Amino acid sequence: MSKLQSNFWSEVARQGTLRKPNTAWWWAAGLGFAIIFAVLAAQTKGQEPSGLSSSPVSAASDVGENTTRDFVAPTVFQAAGPDAASIQSSVTAFRNALGDPVNGNATMPLDKGRREINWDGATPTDVTTPPVTPFNTFLNTRGAQFTTPGIGLSQAPPSGGPQGGLVGLFNNPSYGTAFKVFSPLRLFTPVGSNVTNTFFFLPGSNGNVPAVVSGFGAVFTDVDQPDGSGPGKKQGNRGASTLMEFFGADGSLLFSSVVPASPGNAGLSFFAIKFNDARIASVRITAGNVAPGPDDDDKHDVVMMDDFIYGEPHVLP
Repeated sequence: MSKLQSNFWSEVARQGTLRKPNTAWWWAAGLGFAIIFAVLAAQTKGQEPSGLSSSPVSAASDVGENTTRDFVAPTVFQAAGPDAASIQSSVTAFRNALGDPVNGNATMPLDKGRREINWDGATPTDVTTPPVTPFNTFLNTRGAQFTTPGIGLSQAPPSGGPQGGLVGLFNNPSYGTAFKVFSPLRLFTPVGSNVTNTFFFLPGSNGNVPAVVSGFGAVFTDVDQPDGSGPGKKQGNRGASTLMEFFGADGSLLFSSVVPASPGNAGLSFFAIKFNDARIASVRITAGNVAPGPDDDDKHDVVMMDDFIYGEPHVLP
């Protein structure tokens, strides 16, 4: 017993008012302190640092072994709207961030600039190319290879041309108006899947020298709003269905985000990221929630792709 406690009880005894302490009161007070300490301990535990959270424009929560300490956030460029003009400023900002010039089909390593693929260069530009995988048209000239787990990848206008464009490729007349181009005349699409993989190589190496880029972006058409888009009234509450995942040379996920939805039917969306250094070795795009073929309706969000823009490929550091 402390000296203070001893003096207190001595004074009470001296005045003849000493009584046996109320044990029930002491028991209740002890229980109250126990509860307070338990709550404080729980709050302290809840304030411990946690892993990365998942959000439309932040790193995914399963970024390999990355933590908040070693995660590097890229600069994000995104826009969505009814036509090309509504996303043009974001596309231009991304191009400026990557830098000039556009290196076209230069089959040699270059220190600066960017590469672009608009799917429209081959003559005639209204031809629908047979679906193939891997898609190696730009492997040697621009350092990009595309694959899909489906039948293959194809370039096609929404409609028209000798093969009828997307309308003929998927035997769906509605595709002639369901999709819009950012740069005329053709779009890019997987067949038999909604997944497209992009791998980077040193231009001129015929795919023998893996490479990394500092940034990558793509234009999409008809990424639905949460309440859907397309002809007629549609019900439901699905979110943006198109996802982009960016991977490093070791296969680790660097960044992941959904693509912003565009209003109405045949709108355009753009999403891109850029790091301060070249570190993106591959990109996986999940376009829509279903492989192209069915009508775009309340259950099926069918999405096509247009321009791909990316930094100049560099050899792995």
